[in-house]
Parts: sequence; C-alpha cells; structure tokens
Amino acid sequence: MSYDSYYYNDYDAATFGGFLLLIIIASLVLGLIAYVISALIYFMASKTNGFGDMAYIAWIPLINVYSLFLLTADGVDNETVRAAALKNTLIYAGLIIVSFIPFLGIIASLGAAGFILYFNYRLFYRWTGEAGKAVLYIILTLLTGGIFFMIYGLMRMNRPFVA
Repeated sequence: MSYDSYYYNDYDAATFGGFLLLIIIASLVLGLIAYVISALIYFMASKTNGFGDMAYIAWIPLINVYSLFLLTADGVDNETVRAAALKNTLIYAGLIIVSFIPFLGIIASLGAAGFILYFNYRLFYRWTGEAGKAVLYIILTLLTGGIFFMIYGLMRMNRPFVA
C-alpha cells in the first residue's frame, strides 16, 4: 500500500477556506433575512394589538425580544402588561449574561432557549386560541428551523389576537 498517490497542496486549503467563507456569508445573509422577517412580524402584531407606541422596538437588535414579551404578557391593564413584559425581558437578559459563565452557561443557555420557546408558544396561543394548535405550531417551528413561524407570523401579523 502506497501513500505516495495522495499529496497535500495549497489548493486543498484554499478550497476549504473558500467553502468555509461561503458558508459563513450564506449564514449571515439568512440570519439577516430571518431578523428582518421576525422584526416585521413583531412590529405589525404590536401595532395591530394595541401596542403601537412601542412597536418600533421590534426593529432594535437585542432589545426586540421585549416585543415578544409585550405581545404575550398577561395583565388587566396596560401598566401591568408592560411591567410583566419588562420583568420577562430582565429575566431573559440575566439568563443570557449567565450563559457566558463556564459550565453554568450551558444550563443558562438551555433555560434561555426554553424561555423563548415558551413565549413563542404563548404567541401562537394568542393567535389561534387553542393550546393544541399552539403546541403543534411550536413542533412545526422546531422541525422547520423557524420557517413555519415566519410563514405563519406573516399570515397572522395583521389580525388581532383571538385569546
């Protein structure tokens, strides 16, 4: 058995680097598209459901999660809804900060992902009014990598909440 038939050259490294760069650029473009679509969904849903004064927050990076919490918060009046949304935003920010601590960060990252997943469930529930559909839509969102959320959100963003 001879190993002389394969040799390493600089073209192999350049090809690998090119593919890696292509994957990074494609990921950034897809991430930007997903960000714009989700911001549009939160913006329009906020305007439709009575939070027009705070709808612009959906376009601000890192703070736009407040829009999700505002749309899904419980409360009897506007002040309690905004207070609940602020509390949830601070909890989420705390989980993200703790996620940078070694070892403990894994648990905090899982907690932050579960937190967002739960509030996406609540958003689907507010749109549909049925718990079973909301669970199904969360599963479909996970299976499609978020594409289902974007499609369904674009269809429902201009309609008032059912629940």
